Amino acid sequence: QALSEIEGMGGRGGNLQEMRVRPLAKRRFDMHGFCNPSGFQRSPYLSARGNFVSIFQGSSEEGYKAYHADKYDEDKNPNGIINFGTSENKLCFDLMSKRLSQADMNMIDPPLLQYPDWKGHQFLREEVARFLTYYCKAPAPLKAENVIVLNGCGSLFSALATVLCDPGEAVLIATPFYGGITQSVFLYGNVKLVYVYLDSKITGTSTRPFQLTVEKLEKALQDAQAEGVSVRALILLNPQNPLGDIYSLSELRDYLEFAKRHELHVIVDEIYMLSVFDESATFHSVLGMDRLPDPQRTHVMWGITKDFAVSGIRFGTLYTENQDVANAVASLCYFHGVCGPVQHKVAQLLRDRDWINQVYLRANHARLKAAHTYVTDELKTLGVPFLNRNAGFFVWIDFRKYLKTGTFEEELLLWKRFLDNKVLLSCGKAFECSEPGWFRIIFADKTHRLQLGMQRIRKVLEEREQEILAEEKEQPCQSDQDGKADSTDEVIFVSRHQEPTCASSSSLGDLIGLLQQQMRSSDWLQKNTAEQFA
Repeated sequence: QALSEIEGMGGRGGNLQEMRVRPLAKRRFDMHGFCNPSGFQRSPYLSARGNFVSIFQGSSEEGYKAYHADKYDEDKNPNGIINFGTSENKLCFDLMSKRLSQADMNMIDPPLLQYPDWKGHQFLREEVARFLTYYCKAPAPLKAENVIVLNGCGSLFSALATVLCDPGEAVLIATPFYGGITQSVFLYGNVKLVYVYLDSKITGTSTRPFQLTVEKLEKALQDAQAEGVSVRALILLNPQNPLGDIYSLSELRDYLEFAKRHELHVIVDEIYMLSVFDESATFHSVLGMDRLPDPQRTHVMWGITKDFAVSGIRFGTLYTENQDVANAVASLCYFHGVCGPVQHKVAQLLRDRDWINQVYLRANHARLKAAHTYVTDELKTLGVPFLNRNAGFFVWIDFRKYLKTGTFEEELLLWKRFLDNKVLLSCGKAFECSEPGWFRIIFADKTHRLQLGMQRIRKVLEEREQEILAEEKEQPCQSDQDGKADSTDEVIFVSRHQEPTCASSSSLGDLIGLLQQQMRSSDWLQKNTAEQFA
């Protein structure tokens, strides 16, 4: 039953190389985007499901393995891979290591070394409830009885998919989206994903690229139901990964009302809620709404991994008023528990509100903003369009002009070319983007790695641009307008890349842009200070 949609894998050790997935009006993902059956040797020791799991991978996993085998190190491995693909905040190790090393973190009481309540220790759930009440601006105090603690939000997605859906049922999710959800929901929970495809064109009621609307939700739901797929839930990411979008209160209310009309559960992932780094942007939590349209079917997730720059500490929390859901998820916490000493440390961290507000968040937001500015300035110099957002650790970049034919195969080749030049990015296919050529870059890194990584990216793009120009010289001049996103205030464009390109030519603007990039990437000013000259 777990593989009922996959043909050719019926028995133990089935022929994996011939497997196919039945389409769902282009609304369900193509398994070949995640599997690499070519050259695969099935194991006689594994079930068909086990063999399938072992080849379930995408560019994200391939790149992650390559990075760990050849990590960049300024001293030990300067030619190693720089990781702009994994969404981690590497800007606050100094702050977090100092805080986690203080005396109040290191208490060990006997209860911490014993089995806890599977929902989590009471002292931690009370602290999480107070923390979320404050930072989500809840209209009334949130209750500890509605809090469940697991070892990360990936486990929460798996647990919620298991208790809300039967095998073969489905959840709605807008693309592009964080690809790890696929492993959690489909591979682990055997629940299908029905895609709500978003694109860069601004049409209909849309006011920005890749905008999620109720009309798009309705269409995806109707298409799934027309093919007999039972949809049980909607997943919302806010702030959105990889777009960086922050939903307005009216948008959130519209999405929740849509779900209520169709009796869908809503899983809201707010893992980046404290990583909004610009004062011009305002985050609204679902828990801060005056009234939830369907509180018994609304479930909110958060964790410390992103907002507190500790991806190595596996901690996630669920807030739900539905006690049936809470108790069912708690039963699975036996498999996904957080160890006692870590629960103590997290509680100490969350209750230190003065340090969080006065020290950590101020420094973290300033560092994120500076890193974001550096990377986006580099992209402007390169003439590369991108979504201009102020949340999360990522920039959604439009590399479509570097694809000659505009296919996902060509996108993957460009991704591999970056990796060959020792910089790891995430390509759009890893997020099930409907348009080939979009990439995600992580900017929450130290300056010297950002500089070197952007130099490597520039090298690949300049080489690719020259190749395309050489090919175009042999062809009639054509405008590249069709390969671009709409030009709006939401997307940053450099004008010269929207014009027809028939031959290579230099301009004053090009030279100034190159000079600016070289000044930013050089350490000459740091080495030759006024003091040294004196």
